[in-house]
Amino acid sequence: MIEAHGPPPLTHRTADFRGAPAAILRDGTAVAGLLLSAAGAAGLSTFESPIIRTLPREGLAVIVLLDLGHMSVHTIPSRDLLVLDLLVAAGRDPQRAVDVFARKLGVTEARAARLDRG
Repeated sequence: MIEAHGPPPLTHRTADFRGAPAAILRDGTAVAGLLLSAAGAAGLSTFESPIIRTLPREGLAVIVLLDLGHMSVHTIPSRDLLVLDLLVAAGRDPQRAVDVFARKLGVTEARAARLDRG
């Protein structure tokens, strides 16, 4: 049995956005900009510039490291899908980051989950 030592130090938040514009899903610079805007809106400090990788089938993987945690995006343009993953310090509001993506992508369909970690 693992004994808890106070409240969980991290919050894990995910969101899947369907119906995202394919042009944005193929544009690493645009997705990286969204990540940085979302981090700023949520009061998160980035550790370095976003890392952008092009994946097979025109998708992208974009990650930005935070002072404690990360924000990452995977895109699947053929399905008009953007998957957002946030691991942030407890006490921060990752929903603000999710809201930036929903607003900037103009997406109304999103599935989201939250889990306390640590």
